[in-house]
Parts: sequence; structure tokens; C-alpha cells
Amino acid sequence: MSGRSYLSIGDVLSLLQEEFPDVTISKIRFLESQGLVSPERTPSGYRKFYDEDVARLRWILRQQREHFLPLKVIKGRLEAAGGRPPELAEEGAPLGQPAEPAGGEDAPAIGPADPGVLPGFPPPVGEAGRAGLRGRAGTNGAAREAGTPRHKDPGLSEAGYSAAELVTLSGLEPGTVEALEAYGLLRPARRVAGEPVYDETGLAVARAAAGFARFGLEARHLRSYKHAAEREAGFVEQVVLPLLRQRNPEARQRARAVAEELVTLGQALHQALVAEALGDLLR
Repeated sequence: MSGRSYLSIGDVLSLLQEEFPDVTISKIRFLESQGLVSPERTPSGYRKFYDEDVARLRWILRQQREHFLPLKVIKGRLEAAGGRPPELAEEGAPLGQPAEPAGGEDAPAIGPADPGVLPGFPPPVGEAGRAGLRGRAGTNGAAREAGTPRHKDPGLSEAGYSAAELVTLSGLEPGTVEALEAYGLLRPARRVAGEPVYDETGLAVARAAAGFARFGLEARHLRSYKHAAEREAGFVEQVVLPLLRQRNPEARQRARAVAEELVTLGQALHQALVAEALGDLLR
């Protein structure tokens, strides 16, 4: 790097790839387009990144990788913290160094999904519910509450949620898990000793289904969302397959960035079209 007081986007990419090998310049530009980072510009239009920008990008990428949070939720948490990543509230975090995770009993929990993403999501589990989960899941449950990836557990060969944990964390009514599976909306990531184990995607589906249930909508009513998602996934697959056929790391990274952008565009288009279809009802 030169003696500049700022970093170029290429410099930032080199720093971030130490921790996030799959990050690309396209990904950084995409995060900027979504308002998650706002680098200054030189008179000729080149981006100027500073320590705060790099730290912010690291935090955003960590939330996506470790907690599977949607960008809308990440942006909301940044805004609630005054634009500064919560872990970096203390001054003096050095450039290019990963932030130390918040620790201790009072550390805020950052879950894998936010109940405010969709209207009608149930509130977060209270302290009593959390204590019960910790009692059943041991150190694995405690790690989840601290917002850190869970280590392997003899009962669950990899991190995951049992059906009981899924119900407690999502707010689903007992028996709904079976209905969601019957209609193809939910499926276990794997089975351990014959028992289903669900991943973060399963928890997100369960939370969404619990939100819909508050309006009287059951699993059978949600099949159209599954069909629409499958059609959209097929569309995205057609676009990125030529890149994946190149069979090199750069093309794979590009394919991932393109897929992420297409998914985000699809979400925006879906929201706009639904609002238009509802017409005066939402005005």
C-alpha cells in the first residue's frame, strides 16, 4: 500500500480476503449500493476507505457468514448503534484486525435471524426460555446465546437445532413442524440417531411460518411461496451456471456475487409487485 491516508477498494479487498476468502470487489460494491457502507470519493470518483469503513465491512460480512442475517436486519442494527459496529464501540480498533467478540454475561445476543424481518414474527424468546434451552443443549446452547458459532456436540455431530429447539426459538405451535415438512416447506439438514436436526435456514422458515400463523395462515397456505422460490432459484441457476462451468475460484466467486445480487433484486421486485397488486389497500 502507498503512503495515502486512505485505502483503495483493492487494498480493502486484500485485507478482507484474509478472513473472508470469498469476498470480491463486486460484493463490496453491492454492499455500498445497499447503503451498508459509504466510502468517500476522490475528485476523480475513486473510493476512499478508512479504518472505520474496513471495520464496518468486517462486521457486516461476519453477520452474514456466522449468523445468516439479511442485509436489511444488519443495516437496522448498524443504524441503531449509530452506524458503528456494536463490537467496535470502544475506540482504537486497529485497521485490518478482526474485532474481539463481545463477551460476558451481559453480551448482547445476535441470533441467526431477526423476528422483525417479516410482519407478524413472534417476539424473541424470553430469559426463561433461554435458560431452558441452555439446560437441554448444554454448552452448545450457551454458545448460541453469545452469538458465536457452536462447537460440535456429542448429541449433534454438527451445529443444529432439534425439533424442540426449533419450536421454542421460532414460536411455532407444537405439531406445526410436521405440517411444514409435509408440505415441503421445511426439511431437516440431517438426522442424528434417527432424530431430525435443522439448520439456520430451517429456523428462518419456522420463524416466518410462526409469523404467518398469527394471521391464521397455516402450512398449506404457504405452498405458493415455496413454488415461487423454486422458480426463482431455477432462474438464478440459469444465469450463474455458465460461470460455474468455468471451474475456477474466480468464476465461482463471481457466480456467488451474481446470485446474491439477483436474489436481492428479486426480493425488491416481489415487494414492489405485491404492493402494486394490492393497490389502494396499502395507500
